[in-house]
Amino acid sequence: MAHTLPRRRPTLRIPRHLRRRVPRRWRAGLHQHPRVRRQIGVRTVWAKVRQILFAWWVWGIVAIVALINDHWGWAIGTGLMAAFAFLIWPREVPPRVGLDHEFSVDDDEFLATMAGSTGIPFFEGNRIEILNNGDAFYPAMLKAIGQAQCSVTIEAYIYWSGSIGRRFAEALAERAKAGVCVKILLDAVGSSAIGDEILEILEKGGCQLAWYNPVRPYSIGRFNHRTHRKSLVIDGRTAFTGGAGIADHWMGNAQDDQHWRDIQIRMEGPAVVPLQTGFAQNWMQSTGEVVTGFEFYPAFDEPAGRLAVQTILSSPETGASAARTFYYLSIAAARRRIYIVNPYFVPDQGAIDLLVAAKARGVDVRIMVAGVHNDNWMARQNSIRLYGPLLKAGIEIFEYNHTMLHQKTMVVDGVWATVGTTNFDSRSFAHNEENNVCFSDAHLAKELEAIFVADIKGCERVTLEAWQKRGALAKALQGVVSLFQEQV
Repeated sequence: MAHTLPRRRPTLRIPRHLRRRVPRRWRAGLHQHPRVRRQIGVRTVWAKVRQILFAWWVWGIVAIVALINDHWGWAIGTGLMAAFAFLIWPREVPPRVGLDHEFSVDDDEFLATMAGSTGIPFFEGNRIEILNNGDAFYPAMLKAIGQAQCSVTIEAYIYWSGSIGRRFAEALAERAKAGVCVKILLDAVGSSAIGDEILEILEKGGCQLAWYNPVRPYSIGRFNHRTHRKSLVIDGRTAFTGGAGIADHWMGNAQDDQHWRDIQIRMEGPAVVPLQTGFAQNWMQSTGEVVTGFEFYPAFDEPAGRLAVQTILSSPETGASAARTFYYLSIAAARRRIYIVNPYFVPDQGAIDLLVAAKARGVDVRIMVAGVHNDNWMARQNSIRLYGPLLKAGIEIFEYNHTMLHQKTMVVDGVWATVGTTNFDSRSFAHNEENNVCFSDAHLAKELEAIFVADIKGCERVTLEAWQKRGALAKALQGVVSLFQEQV
């Protein structure tokens, strides 16, 4: 009789990578712990409260408990709140360490750090012209469209019905009829007021138009992600960008409260390419079409100018804001002066710490914001609430009250400057597609500083005494709206 070996009981084989967990002492990684280095932006108690209030898992637990206890109304309400909190809370991780004052903005080390940390190189051989208010930038933009030979691309948050919108549509349609490829990408929320007349002109002219991230049930997870970029690119060689969209309130010369104050730049040279790239990526995401050919990406055989320019593209989909990074690095490197102009100035604790530290080391820090004509009440109230620590540090804050101030510029040490679309708030840093043009040039920086000084005439300087004496109702309202600081 044959001898048979006893059958082994099958054993559960656990994959090697699941057999052992990393010991607790190594779970933080081997990098230097943030507590060892100077850390900015330590969350306040109120910031932690906001984070808990908008933590989706907290509301999810409440919904489950309510469901178990047959409280259907509470279960539905808290379940919806859990979904809402999950959708709106920013995923971006702000920088907290590595922002010590180690070099100045005119050091090669700063430029190398700026390129490396944002992942965006400097392009040589560019020319930039600053265009002040609608009377300067709209005629220049329309003239450039009229001279287009190969392609025109536009990416915009705002394109509204009205006189200037119709003029742009007619100019674009005329070029499309002449054989120029015209592609227009508009934010589905910001440009919803474009109107039928303009769309009919564009359609009859043969222009191509797409909507960025329309709100649909199947894309509800991205409804809070908007394109706030503003670019007009002609033949892939010339570009316009800055704070202005296409709407009648940007016309004129900021002469009254019906005409906004803003700045655009005209740029020629290879630094135009990233703006075209940003458009092409969002166009492909919106339409599925890849933008190709020399008509969009020409070769640059001769330099257009002498400037080295960095064109920053920032997107929440990367998980880290290139726009926030370049702002923070610039402030950390300042040695003499910082002039910031931004309509919606809602700094987080990290930005406040950097600005206060700059002032403490002797930097002249001046900030200009939109005043009584601010079109975003919630952003303004959040901004006012955060004036306190800046004013106590001796930082000068100016509210522009002549009309709505809308440009987004910064000049550091009279050498380093940026112009673009990024607001100094969580919405731009953590939720929106943005673009900024950065350059190191004393001549252009001096021009922007002169514009800043001239604009002070339309401002009222905010004093610590006046801020402290604002009424109890104002303080209460600002406390309530601060719940939404991460959304404005």
